[in-house]
Amino acid sequence: MTATKHRFDPNKFLATVGEGREIIVFRNKHTLFSQGEVCDAVFYLQSGKVKLTVVSTNGKEATLGILGAGDFFGEGCLIGQTLRMTTATAVTEGAVLRVDKKSMMRVLHEERLFADTFVRYLLKQNIRREEDLVDQLFNSSEKRLARVLLLLAHIGKEGTPETIIPQISQETLAEMVGTTRPRVNFFMNKFKKLGFIDYNGGLQVRSSLLNVILHD
Repeated sequence: MTATKHRFDPNKFLATVGEGREIIVFRNKHTLFSQGEVCDAVFYLQSGKVKLTVVSTNGKEATLGILGAGDFFGEGCLIGQTLRMTTATAVTEGAVLRVDKKSMMRVLHEERLFADTFVRYLLKQNIRREEDLVDQLFNSSEKRLARVLLLLAHIGKEGTPETIIPQISQETLAEMVGTTRPRVNFFMNKFKKLGFIDYNGGLQVRSSLLNVILHD
């Protein structure tokens, strides 16, 4: 009798240790990798949040985004990137699966289901980056801030909206929006007065904040 081939489970692969895979449990402010380090692994965020930043040659730092559970990062190694272009720093406690380049390439080649899952994620990220560019080019800083807050709270995305972690400072929000901290402070106070956000054990965002984006 012919043995039945074991069905590959992408979720199990991303949740367990194995050849070329290790789970790293981290605390807030832990650096997972730094800009300029060797790029030799892909990371999958199992829980918690991670901030991606980049520093220019003149020392100016910019925040590219805040990642949450279910996000991949560090995938540049798969297309020949030898050095990290960003720094990944935890902004909460959490856990991440580190998959070395060789193991990641192998599973992408051998497991169609996993490859489809990964490609789908990359396509969604590409769409998100295009939306970010359009947002930066055409929207006011007030609308850009509202969009960042809605994205961080997962409002309008699949899943249950969540409370934004209190560790996200106004300086970080200003870097993500592309404006100054005083402007962020002004708009945050405005959003609070209008009932769009509240501070109750952390910054909470209500779906009514969508009105800022939809209003011309």
